[in-house]
Amino acid sequence: MKELTVSKLTKTYGEKTLFDQVSFLIHEKDRIGLIGVNGTGKTSLLNILAGRDSGDGDVAAVQYPNDYRIGYLSQDMAIDEELTVLEAVFQGDNQLIRTVRNYEAALLALDEQGGEASVQRQYAQAEEAMNKEDAWLTDTNAKIILQKLGISTLGKKIKELSGGQKKRVGLAQVLIDEPDLLLLDEPTNHLDYEAIQWLEGYLNQYRGALLMVTHDRYFLDRVTNRIFELSFGKLYEYKGNYEAYIIEKAERERISQEQEGKRKQLYKQELAWMQAGVQGRGTKQQARINRFEDLQDNLYQVKNNDDVEINISTQRLGKQVLEIQNGDYTIVQQPILREFNLLIQARERLGITGQNGAGKSTLLNILAGRLPLDSGTYIIGETVHLAYYTQQNEEMDPEKRMIAYLQEAAETAKQSDGTQIGVAELLERFLFPRFMHGTKIGKLSGGEKRRLFLLKLLIQQPNVLLLDEPTNDLDIATLTVLEDYLQSFPGAVICVSHDRYFLDKVAQKLLVFQGAAKIISYFGNMSEYLAAAETLAKPKETPLAKTPTTSGESDSPVKEKTKLSYMEQKEWATIEDEIALLEEKITELEEEMNHTGSDFPKLQALQQEVEVTQLSLDEKLERWEYLSEFS
Repeated sequence: MKELTVSKLTKTYGEKTLFDQVSFLIHEKDRIGLIGVNGTGKTSLLNILAGRDSGDGDVAAVQYPNDYRIGYLSQDMAIDEELTVLEAVFQGDNQLIRTVRNYEAALLALDEQGGEASVQRQYAQAEEAMNKEDAWLTDTNAKIILQKLGISTLGKKIKELSGGQKKRVGLAQVLIDEPDLLLLDEPTNHLDYEAIQWLEGYLNQYRGALLMVTHDRYFLDRVTNRIFELSFGKLYEYKGNYEAYIIEKAERERISQEQEGKRKQLYKQELAWMQAGVQGRGTKQQARINRFEDLQDNLYQVKNNDDVEINISTQRLGKQVLEIQNGDYTIVQQPILREFNLLIQARERLGITGQNGAGKSTLLNILAGRLPLDSGTYIIGETVHLAYYTQQNEEMDPEKRMIAYLQEAAETAKQSDGTQIGVAELLERFLFPRFMHGTKIGKLSGGEKRRLFLLKLLIQQPNVLLLDEPTNDLDIATLTVLEDYLQSFPGAVICVSHDRYFLDKVAQKLLVFQGAAKIISYFGNMSEYLAAAETLAKPKETPLAKTPTTSGESDSPVKEKTKLSYMEQKEWATIEDEIALLEEKITELEEEMNHTGSDFPKLQALQQEVEVTQLSLDEKLERWEYLSEFS
């Protein structure tokens, strides 16, 4: 059995100790989730395991067999921009991957230049190699991975892809290579929920080991069987998935606090004894003095990453917030919005999800006023004070110090109880200790920069929040507090996300982008929507009618249907009108829902009526397809 061993790994970065004598084993079939506040060294640990970095000192802290292969999906995956997608995803160095790469290249050439004899010979040789190496299963698995990750343009160059597409190509490459250990840094970023669900199943069946950093708590819960937590230079191991980790961590912290309390009580007793000035101390007394000194050295050993605290007030928000009326928007002949209507009211909790590239971030940019509609009307209320948490941070001067960056926005912020709080205290509440306040932004981790950017937005006291994939770079501790803050936030929240857990906690209504300007409105959270979609997707069972036969007689052969019966002809004459009426009813119901406001009982009733009407429409459409074959 192949294993990776880490022994007494130590690593410091400036004044921060990332790893202090950390040791652990990674076994075959391990599914490990790596958790920790941003800046504790999660990405640094992955870089060391992947051989991109090393610990302090000369001794090799990471050891594994010579034939042990490691695949690494990093946040800054560097892929040669001149490579094609085909060349990039089949970059593995094992024989099977090389064989499949040559075959797929020959197949692509055959499709483009099939008439040339040299191309045909190249294809024949590649096909023969596939047979010889028995590489067909590897090729099939690779195509499934590419299809599930939405990668279809194998001939395109990497430089022609978007950032999200490049990340998916990188993920495909490490999965196709099938190494002994997969290191995945935020693998669900840039994946839609269908791809995330597929990836869950794939990793559960993976034959090697897995160590991943992810913010997606449902994903952690369904994939992992061990949790590593980094905290103050130490690594804590937990058996089980994320839910088991939460329970066990709470118990560990309770016991630690209990032990710390006992140490403090004993210390007080011993301090009183020391201060009493006992005369004639002998050997026993000296032993007690030594014990007192040990107690003194070991006090305050319990350290906790205190929760981020968000207690910033907001500005008053009037009745009119945001509204789009009959909005149209197209990008390079690709329709994003078509006669689109949206009404955002105070305390709106809207989640936007769906297919990649369908226009979710575009809608946020329109709401933020960064993009004008092609046609239609966009109305923004006079009292709206909007903050936009974009996927990329605003331009941050790497030489600027953290506290100066925040002071550009405000010196103080008003809290919900009316009191003022200074920038330095806010930084501490956001898990930036005082010794870091003068740190240059260029020395912060990616996650720390994201947390700082979020804090800068919030201290400006917005009353409308636009959040574009907020879970991509924030740690779980920050996300948990952000979710609680958003639930009590008195203004409107509109967020783009594929994170099912985050949407379940934050969104009360969804816009699901399905491409080509098709947008479904759903009242409810993400789990409810997925359950409803799964129910609608299930094939309906149609019982087969049997003609009774007399004993001893064989069944007569079924006569093939060639035309509609009289009753079916009558049905065919009216079915298109019935379909149109059902579609019109759904549109009217959704429009009524958009103008119902926060009357949730009524919204729920309307949503149920939409679902019932949708089921009727689906049945009519299936019936139309059947009748059309014989009309």
